[in-house]
Amino acid sequence: MRTRMRHGGSLLLALALLGVSAGALADRTPARHEVVIEAMRYAPQTLEVKAGDTVVWTNKDPFPHTVTAQNHAFDSGEIAADGSWKFKPVRKGTFTYMCTLHPTMKATLIVR
Repeated sequence: MRTRMRHGGSLLLALALLGVSAGALADRTPARHEVVIEAMRYAPQTLEVKAGDTVVWTNKDPFPHTVTAQNHAFDSGEIAADGSWKFKPVRKGTFTYMCTLHPTMKATLIVR
């Protein structure tokens, strides 16, 4: 029992020396973000997320749309009316995306 306490204390000491609190580790639970596709636009137009978060695009228009990165980093394929698509970015960067069916529809995903 004493050994377990010593190792647990060592871990907390190491984290403290690195400037990481136990609370900070718990705060890094991946988040879920929503983008609504409606009236021929993405809302929000710019979304900032952390790598590992989940982004869900929901199509509320009566016709299909896509979520396609201009650099081809991701592509939803057609999202039907009332359908949705999930994406979990792991690569950091700024990604401009568009609907390939309606090229005037554009937005930006920023992954930190």
